Amino acid sequence: MDYKKTKAAVTTVTRDLSELDAQTGNIYETVAIVAKRANQISVEIKQELNSKLDEFANYSDNLEEIFENREQIEISKYYERLPKPALIALQEFIEGNIYYRNPNKEA
Repeated sequence: MDYKKTKAAVTTVTRDLSELDAQTGNIYETVAIVAKRANQISVEIKQELNSKLDEFANYSDNLEEIFENREQIEISKYYERLPKPALIALQEFIEGNIYYRNPNKEA
């Protein structure tokens, strides 16, 4: 998924708990679903960031080059400005874009 185009809020927003647990019927189940999805998003973003920063990997001991690498700083700032994975996951849950199932309820 393209996290750059998400409609998730960058800051914390107060949510109505009755709306969040409407799909599952249990707020704790909703929190567990969102938390698992947030972990998945976090891993994906971290892998993407590390792959981009690996391009700038320099194994020499030249300190001047470390402080002058503007492209690396811009990439890092861009990823810092993205919404947090928990907020992205919560937005996906509200929009109905997360598939989940509870094996205990199916049995």
